[in-house]
Amino acid sequence: MVVLMKLAAVLLCVTAFAQERKPDRVVSIVAERFTFNPSKITVKQGELIEFVISSDDTDHGFRIPSAGIDVAIPQSNKGEARVRYVAKEKGNIVFECSRPCGAGHNLMRGTIVVK
Repeated sequence: MVVLMKLAAVLLCVTAFAQERKPDRVVSIVAERFTFNPSKITVKQGELIEFVISSDDTDHGFRIPSAGIDVAIPQSNKGEARVRYVAKEKGNIVFECSRPCGAGHNLMRGTIVVK
């Protein structure tokens, strides 16, 4: 039980540090008509990335399934979503729209390439 409490405290500290730390990079992404622009983003392993995501049309979502990230992107001219992500492991990480947005919704994906 004590070990679990210590582990929880460490995880909270790491999460708080990532939220307070200045991002290494800020990447703007625009969601529109079944695509993300850019749809391929290359980052370095260990970088703290802040995604600033806006929509040029309707409501969309931004989900990184492997990271447990899922946020709503407001429709055009109604704001933006901000997400912080630490690229922990090398490889290709998929992101996708998580809100049904029309006939091409299932095609609305992108890739984070971690080097």
